[in-house]
Amino acid sequence: MAYYYDEPSHTFSEYLLVPGYSSTECIPANASLRTPITKFKRGEEPEISMNIPLVSAIMQSVSDDKMAIALAKEGGISFIYGSQSIEQQVKMVRTVKNYKAGFASSDSNIRPDQTLEDILVLKEETGHGTVAVTDDGTPNGKLIGIVTSRDYRVSRLDKNTKVSEFMTPIENVIYAKDDTSLKEANNIIWEHKLNALPILDKNQRLVSFVFRKDYDSHKENPFELLDSSKRYVVGAGINTRDYAERVPALVEAGADILCIDSSEGFSEWQKITIAYVREKFGSSVKIGAGNVVDSDGFRFLAEAGADFIKIGIGGGSICITRETKGIGRGQATAAIEVAKARDEYFEETGVYIPICADGGIVNDYHITLALAMGCDFCMLGRYFSRFDESPTNKVIVNGNYMKEYWGEGSARARNWQRYDMGGDSKLSFEEGVDSYVPYAGSLHDNLIISLNKVRSTMCNCGALSIPELQKNAKLTLVSSVSIVEGGAHDVVLKDKNITLTK
Repeated sequence: MAYYYDEPSHTFSEYLLVPGYSSTECIPANASLRTPITKFKRGEEPEISMNIPLVSAIMQSVSDDKMAIALAKEGGISFIYGSQSIEQQVKMVRTVKNYKAGFASSDSNIRPDQTLEDILVLKEETGHGTVAVTDDGTPNGKLIGIVTSRDYRVSRLDKNTKVSEFMTPIENVIYAKDDTSLKEANNIIWEHKLNALPILDKNQRLVSFVFRKDYDSHKENPFELLDSSKRYVVGAGINTRDYAERVPALVEAGADILCIDSSEGFSEWQKITIAYVREKFGSSVKIGAGNVVDSDGFRFLAEAGADFIKIGIGGGSICITRETKGIGRGQATAAIEVAKARDEYFEETGVYIPICADGGIVNDYHITLALAMGCDFCMLGRYFSRFDESPTNKVIVNGNYMKEYWGEGSARARNWQRYDMGGDSKLSFEEGVDSYVPYAGSLHDNLIISLNKVRSTMCNCGALSIPELQKNAKLTLVSSVSIVEGGAHDVVLKDKNITLTK
């Protein structure tokens, strides 16, 4: 006979946090949001952690290279969507890895015998004003000179003018050797008021650049998430079908962490995919899996070797899996059960596997609830889709600015690879919708507000870190009447467009 749960499953909106004692030190400025994203053994540190507990969803309408750069600046990770060609996804990953680095490979290079017209075309393609002139036009050729916009005036030079005639020659270029530290390079940049410092090897071949803008960016973004080479950290979504071709390409491109994008993770297909990654790359390649909603699903993926596990089926704002197929679970109940299973697994094995709440986050306080319930971070789609940095169009609907937003299970996404049905089976019905969300502006401005709410609530609970919150939080179920009571009620709200007169 079928198994029946004794209690109904609940959503985040059915819970509230009960305040705890907070000391004078418990202020938002002191609250840390650092959290692990990859598994680790007791007493050790995770190989990858984030400075904020948020990642962007593996969706066409959310996570491209632009979003990945913006979120890494804030301390989180974006998982670039996998429902595109391998070549296009690899290109996006490389764009992120090359965008910001202490020592950046040059992607704007030219030969001295080329012309000003070639310079202008190159600048249009890359958007970069600094061009390295090398003997063979490659990123690692012998440096002959440098071209910046100050080296030419289009009105005074013919477009056929050779680069060698207006470049700054190497004898007038300030550069550093390849054993120079990043701190030393930045000191040279500030001392000589440079925008870019080329790094050369003993044979005068170009190794990399250090850019002044990167130093300024780090000062503006103190929580930015960088790898060991001072490059932005970026994730990538994969599926359980073309992983043998996609995974090696993404790893070679520099993806820091992968995640299986699937409608349901309690599946042998995911076990097979993880086994392939472990056999080919060992533990050096990090891979998340999911989604699951109970302890059995967690245990299955934990034993399969997942580095983190996602929770949630049918809770996304554009997901119609529950009404289409009748499967899923309230996200709060799922998070609570999986967190308990994670803790039990940790006690048994000494291995801590981070868990991620994917879906069900409607309001900012739901992030704090998910963390208090045991989640280490949250994956958000709708939240990030509203911002300038998302890859979708901004449109006007009924006089209001909106952003397009569609699910990976929608006909528009055509992402049948995420459905583990075996063989060449393809999506025969929709599990997601095509929609709009209100346009909200820049990611940075909105994220500051959201994270300030999280930090403030943590302090109300007497916690200055996510582990403290998970240990000390007190949660209570609320009734439908209590939910109404918690919002504005029994008043007439003022219309901001009404002008009051005496």
